[in-house]
Amino acid sequence: MSRILTVAAAQLGPVARSHPRSQVVGRMLSMMEQARGNGVGLIVFPELALTTFFPRWYMEDQAAIDAFFEREMPSNETRPLFEAAARFGMGFYLGYAELTPEGRHFNTSILVDRSGRIVGKYRKIHLPGHAEHEPWRAFQHLEKRYFEVGNLGWGVWRTLGGNFGMAICNDRRWPETYRVMGLQDVEMVLLGYNTPWHNPPAPDHDRLSEFHNQLSMQGGAYANATWVVGTAKCGEEEGCKLLGNSSIIAPTGEVVARALTEDDELVIARCDLDLGLSYKKSTFNFARHRQPDQYQMIVERTGAEPPAA
Repeated sequence: MSRILTVAAAQLGPVARSHPRSQVVGRMLSMMEQARGNGVGLIVFPELALTTFFPRWYMEDQAAIDAFFEREMPSNETRPLFEAAARFGMGFYLGYAELTPEGRHFNTSILVDRSGRIVGKYRKIHLPGHAEHEPWRAFQHLEKRYFEVGNLGWGVWRTLGGNFGMAICNDRRWPETYRVMGLQDVEMVLLGYNTPWHNPPAPDHDRLSEFHNQLSMQGGAYANATWVVGTAKCGEEEGCKLLGNSSIIAPTGEVVARALTEDDELVIARCDLDLGLSYKKSTFNFARHRQPDQYQMIVERTGAEPPAA
C-alpha cells in the first residue's frame, strides 16, 4: 500500500522591510486555509519567511540587525501558525532568523508536526555571500556577516508517516547536503530559499539562475531517491528581483509541480513516499554500491588543488 502525503510548497511573494511579522503571518495563514481545502498534510514555507531578505543591506547597528531575528519559537507573532497546524492537522516547515539565548545567530528552519509541535530543527550550513561591506554591488549578500555556520548537521526525522530532512537555499547546490540525508534513508527533503536573479560577482550566471535552481534540486532528488520540495520567497523585493520557480520534485528527478507566478502561490502534489524504493533497491542501493573508503578526499580537503606537475 502506497504512503501518500499531499504536500504544498507555499511560495511567498515579496515582503517589504516595513511589513510587520503579523502581516506576513496573516498571508501564511491564508495559504494554510487554502491548503486545507486541498487536503494538504504538509505545507513548506520559504527561507527567512517572516521578514524581508535583510542580508541585502550592510548594517553595523546590532540592535537593528537583531530586530530581524526570532528569540523564541513559537513567538507571539508566529503562534497562530502552530495553532492552525494543530487545528488543521497539517505539518509545516518554516525558515527564520534565529537568535539563541546565548546570543548566537543562525539561519534556521523547523519542522512542525500535525499537532503543532516542533519535531526538528536545522541551521543553514552552506552560507553564501560575503562578510564585509562591498559597496560596488547593486545589493549586498551578507549572510556570512549576520549568521554563523549551522552546528546541527543535516538531521532526518521520522514524522508525518515518513523520513523528512531539511536544508536551506544555498545548501541545495551542494551534493553533500542530500547525501548525508540520503544515508539516513530520507524520503523527502524540505528546502526554502531566497535567491537573487542577479549574481554580482558572476553576472554571466544570471541567464542560468532558473536552470541551476532546478538542476541542483532534481539531481539531489534523483541521486538519493528522495522527494525534494523547494519553496521560494520571490518577486521584486526592495528593488532586488528574487527567483521563484518553487517546485516539487519526485525521487525520479522529475518535476511534478511548479509555480507559475512570482507571488503568493500554492504548488500542490500528491507524493507517494514509497516512490523512491525501487531506486534505493537498485541503482542507488548504497549498501551494495557505495565505496566510502575511496571518498576520503571529500572530507579531508576543502579547496580544489591541481595534481602535481
